[in-house]
Amino acid sequence: MSATSEPTTAPPVPADVNALAEKVWPPDAERNDDGSVAFGGVPVADLQHRFGTPLYVLDENAVRARAREVRDAFDIAAERHGTRAKVYYAGKAFLCTETVRWVTAEGLSVDVATGGELAVALAAGAPAERLGLHGNNKSEVELTRAVTSGVGTVVVDSLIEIERLAAIAAGHGVVQDVSVRVNSGVHAETHDFLATAHEDQKFGFALDAAESAVARIRELPSLRFIGLHCHIGSQIFGAAGFAESASRVIGLHARLLEGGEVPTVNLGGGFGIAYTEADDPTPIADLAEEIVSAVARECAARGIAVPVLAFEPGRAIVGRAGVTLYEVGTVKPVTVADDLQRLYVSVDGGMSDNARTALYGAAYSARIVSRRSDVPPALSRVVGKHCEAGDIVVDAEWLPGDVAPGDLLAVPATGAYCFSLASNYNYIPRPPVVAVGGGAARVIVRGETIDDLLARDAGVPAPTEGNA
Repeated sequence: MSATSEPTTAPPVPADVNALAEKVWPPDAERNDDGSVAFGGVPVADLQHRFGTPLYVLDENAVRARAREVRDAFDIAAERHGTRAKVYYAGKAFLCTETVRWVTAEGLSVDVATGGELAVALAAGAPAERLGLHGNNKSEVELTRAVTSGVGTVVVDSLIEIERLAAIAAGHGVVQDVSVRVNSGVHAETHDFLATAHEDQKFGFALDAAESAVARIRELPSLRFIGLHCHIGSQIFGAAGFAESASRVIGLHARLLEGGEVPTVNLGGGFGIAYTEADDPTPIADLAEEIVSAVARECAARGIAVPVLAFEPGRAIVGRAGVTLYEVGTVKPVTVADDLQRLYVSVDGGMSDNARTALYGAAYSARIVSRRSDVPPALSRVVGKHCEAGDIVVDAEWLPGDVAPGDLLAVPATGAYCFSLASNYNYIPRPPVVAVGGGAARVIVRGETIDDLLARDAGVPAPTEGNA
């Protein structure tokens, strides 16, 4: 992706610029007879009228259905190979109290990465024993909250943390279950910032250092070692990386069995989704079978039982269920080469509500959703309103050549890591999140206002009685 006006490699011209690609958009997204789109049975005009734009729209039924699909895929694969599976929803993808309630109601546990995420999960009423706490630098406050709340598993990341957690647990008379995060050394085929299992990075123990960490945990009466954890990265389409990582982690698992029980191996998440029609992720049932069968083969080769397997999908559950709705403002044609013109289509949001394009070079698609158009498509770049050349929402897309101010534009597959990474850059309030389903819409995260932002500024004069 380029932040300049250099020529872009355009995606193929779509056969129908009004079509909503099934694998990218929420299952309930559909165009009505008037040409406008409805999400969860709610027309986009109604969403704009009630909640404004930019707006995060999340299809509750899609989240729940996908949670069940992922849960069942790993349950079936695990049962086929003589073990059990446990699926955690990776809260960092998108977390609010309602999404916690949705996924736990569908039988999933929840993994959290900070004290703030832990607070959200507990506020939602999630059973503490179904929570896992991650993080490479957990504070004493965070670890204490985990211990005193009864969090099921703390994933330890360093020798310092092991000693700190043991002291906290002992001080509260608790025996805390822990797993050890290891780096398998597998470099996932993804963006460098999304790859997390190569050894030169901040997370976990190298494989050759993990045995001493486990030995230390087994010496501490306030900690109970329950297994290994590994995560190779995010937005991964195939099973090859997971299979290679499983091979290395199961080797360590087998060695650790010589010193005691190792009930669980958690292989993390990172299962990719389609952001554009060109993306082709492996179906989750196939992926689950390939990963679990790889583990089973490694265990059989070593003559050991297949452990309980845990997984942590986040994006794979919530990504496709989310759409971001914008209103088009300025539309500007720009000549970028002798034979190439591009429309710059500015919307009323941008990198403050979707940082992934700027941060990772992520590719998205877009459609005009307030009407249908029969005008030939024009190569377009959807950009935000921020004072930043890299404020690009969709780098290259074919939009109707008559795209105009006031049109509603939607970007699909924004359910993961858009709300989570949102900021107040340029003092822009973060948008609300609305859940849709069955023709109804409701706010599940309130949008910010300028007054909310000013309230944090200690230099703003307090209102007096006369002008309050």
